[in-house]
Amino acid sequence: MLIDFPIKANRRCAWLLLSLCLFIIGCDKRESLPDENSTYYWRTEWRLDSVESSFLSQYHIDKVYCRYFDVVMRDSVPMPNATIRFADQVPQDLEIIPTIYITENCMHQHHDGLARRMVERILQINQTHDVSGVKEIQIDCDYTARSRKVYYDFLSEVRAEAKKHGLRLSTTIRLHQLSMPEPPADYGVLMLYNTGDPQKFQERNPILDIRDVQPYLRYLSDYPLPLAAAYPVFRWQRTIYGVHIDHTVEASEILRVKQAVEQKRPEFRHTIITYHLDNENINQYNTKEYEAIYCH
Repeated sequence: MLIDFPIKANRRCAWLLLSLCLFIIGCDKRESLPDENSTYYWRTEWRLDSVESSFLSQYHIDKVYCRYFDVVMRDSVPMPNATIRFADQVPQDLEIIPTIYITENCMHQHHDGLARRMVERILQINQTHDVSGVKEIQIDCDYTARSRKVYYDFLSEVRAEAKKHGLRLSTTIRLHQLSMPEPPADYGVLMLYNTGDPQKFQERNPILDIRDVQPYLRYLSDYPLPLAAAYPVFRWQRTIYGVHIDHTVEASEILRVKQAVEQKRPEFRHTIITYHLDNENINQYNTKEYEAIYCH
């Protein structure tokens, strides 16, 4: 009996360990995002010059989150604004993800039919400008605790409408939104830019500062929605209190943040996104720095 007990206990421990592993695997519903390089396009006219086209090719970027239009409140009704104009044809080998920015005040109340009309407008733009191969749409909103419920209901409606056309749905996630329940989307893009207060420019860089990111790292490991990360490659020119400020982010700071979030969330190494594609932004960093940012 004394000899048999350790054997039985070991068997029991083995079964418990196996059951625990199966439970953990079953509970982790996060999909593994593919290894790919992407970028945002946040201009009101689609036109790629030779520098931008070369950038896409050099860093193997075959997916672009392209802002199609904004949705803003006008006379108490949500309306499209600043719709993109396609001056050039979209390259056939480039996957476009129509991205819609909707202002937070649009989500202070429900708007019947808004999700359907928005998806229909996206499809109409695709058809008019021969944008083919679209597999996904993205919604961008700086929702708060006040607007979260309405926004999540809206996302559920958008997701259902998108599914009718074989499209999946992603949404942006800001750092302060990580403490909230996850939105009803297929995955989220964590916006690792505009992390600080632009009025406090003398203290920290409001575009990105590791000190503004660190308090939110504790939410990453357990956040249930699959996530990709978007990093800033843009500059600000602002005048605050009569002082002209040219904000830029050093590549070293981007890489510090990248390393910190990847330690907490290894899947961030897969899908890497920059914000945003523009000739001037491209010239901010050298080839070695961009290769480090886009490193998987």
